[in-house]
Amino acid sequence: MIRTLLTWLTGGALDRVMATVEANIAAKTDKEAIKAEIIKTHYATRPDFMRAGGFWLMLIFALPLAFWWSAVLIYSVFWCARCAYPVSWSIAALPAPLDEWAGVIILAIFGVLGVDRLRR
Repeated sequence: MIRTLLTWLTGGALDRVMATVEANIAAKTDKEAIKAEIIKTHYATRPDFMRAGGFWLMLIFALPLAFWWSAVLIYSVFWCARCAYPVSWSIAALPAPLDEWAGVIILAIFGVLGVDRLRR
């Protein structure tokens, strides 16, 4: 009886408002599900990039550092001032923050590859 009276007085406006609220909630839920799926797909494709092109990108970055590091090591063993074949020249060191950064970056690159190999 009261419901019929309220429906008659409001003309079904309350039902329309409730339907709109329910549709809005459903749309937000769908939007969140789509967003979660996009994020999941993005994270699933990241390792594929590292397997495909990421290795070459890391190699291009690491080769100059590896060349510099090997030059320092070879110089330190053979041609330093008090070594087997002393010479007057020396190999320049990387500037102060770059030497630390280079070590951290190479450790991050090859550390990730090493951990990945150990997991398999």
